[in-house]
Amino acid sequence: MRLPSSVLVSVSLFTAETTAALYLSSTYRSAGDKIWQGFTLLFTLLPSVLVQLTLIFIHRDLSRDRPLVLLLHILQLGPIIRCLDAFCIYGSAGTFEEPYVTITRKKQMPKGGLSEEVEQEVGQAEGKLITHRAAFARTSVIQAFLGSAPQLTLQLYICVLQQGVSIGRGTLMVISLLSIVYGALRCNILAIKIRYDDYEVDVRPGAYLCIFLWRSFEIATRVAVLVLFSSVLQIWVLPVVLGNFLLFTLYPWALFWRSGSPFPENIEKTLTRVGTTIVLALLTFLYAGINMFCWSAVQLRLCDPDLIDKGHGWRHAAGYYGVRFLENGALTLLWYAYQTDFYRAVDEPVLALLLMLGYSVAIFFMLLFYQFCHPCRRLFTTSVSQGMWECCGFTCFLLQGARGPQVGPIQPKASLEQPHHVTDIESPEVDVTFATNGDLSQSLSSNA
Repeated sequence: MRLPSSVLVSVSLFTAETTAALYLSSTYRSAGDKIWQGFTLLFTLLPSVLVQLTLIFIHRDLSRDRPLVLLLHILQLGPIIRCLDAFCIYGSAGTFEEPYVTITRKKQMPKGGLSEEVEQEVGQAEGKLITHRAAFARTSVIQAFLGSAPQLTLQLYICVLQQGVSIGRGTLMVISLLSIVYGALRCNILAIKIRYDDYEVDVRPGAYLCIFLWRSFEIATRVAVLVLFSSVLQIWVLPVVLGNFLLFTLYPWALFWRSGSPFPENIEKTLTRVGTTIVLALLTFLYAGINMFCWSAVQLRLCDPDLIDKGHGWRHAAGYYGVRFLENGALTLLWYAYQTDFYRAVDEPVLALLLMLGYSVAIFFMLLFYQFCHPCRRLFTTSVSQGMWECCGFTCFLLQGARGPQVGPIQPKASLEQPHHVTDIESPEVDVTFATNGDLSQSLSSNA
């Protein structure tokens, strides 16, 4: 049984960020900055309430007689109590014999084209810890992109306007950045485990490091670009932000209406149609919040029973990063064209170049992760290098077709024929496409 360290990290970041935000809001109140105080409290309390509701929903506390736990959640102390409960379960594990166990079957990563299925016994204590880890993984994503990301953008914007960084504001920005990166990391791990639910996924330290560097450069450069643009063109930042947010919010619903599928009814049996609609609306709200700052690593698909697309999504990732790179470049150019006298103290071309270079470094670490560090890369039908090679070949083919056929010297027919021993060689491949499509509902029920 593993130590619930992820639970401790999530609660520590949540507590540290809330404490720093409350302290900073008190300093804004003392200085008479009512507007900054209000926004700071908004980006602190709103995600905190959503975190409490998520924990109550996952642990099904409304259908159980637990008034004390509900009271603690109302007081915004739910994550701390859940963390203590997880460590109490871990500390008491093994002291008594559990009467009931659950048998889980997981496939190992294929070696030499073969994959063995291994049965494991999961006791009640370990099952409760799995539920705690799953719950805090989801709350970390909510806290990161509905609280920490807007908070970091706001505080950095205030630093630019006031031309200074105080100790309280700097501390909150550092904690918020760590919270966002950790939430993005948990989002990646959740996407891998949901997509490959039938397999035993083992994420190595190199993969964690690669994801951390990838997300750090991606989020830091994205926030910096938005803040620089908003500092010189305050009127136009609202259409840019709302356009991005509405696009990612309405895109899953547009695909759902286009598919003509029936309304999802399998999210939670106790929910009514109105409750299901609210949950799906909050899910798309979170999905849009993630894609505002970084790639979500999954595609939301409301017409699917599992609510996500379990394909690799290479085209979605390439399209997202291509459009986002162009958008960051356009916003940086607009900032450079309309910059104020405050930025004369820095080297503007170098700063713009560093921002674009930072986003390129993020893309490099993403490709490095999927090529060498992904725990399930053996299940990929095509690797990243093969996909890029095919994309380059397709681009060259289109360019050659646009130029028209070229007439060259006539070659003898014998030179165009390939030897028989080359055409007869076929590399053995194992089709594991259908093995990657696990059932999310079975995984959640077994974990609970």
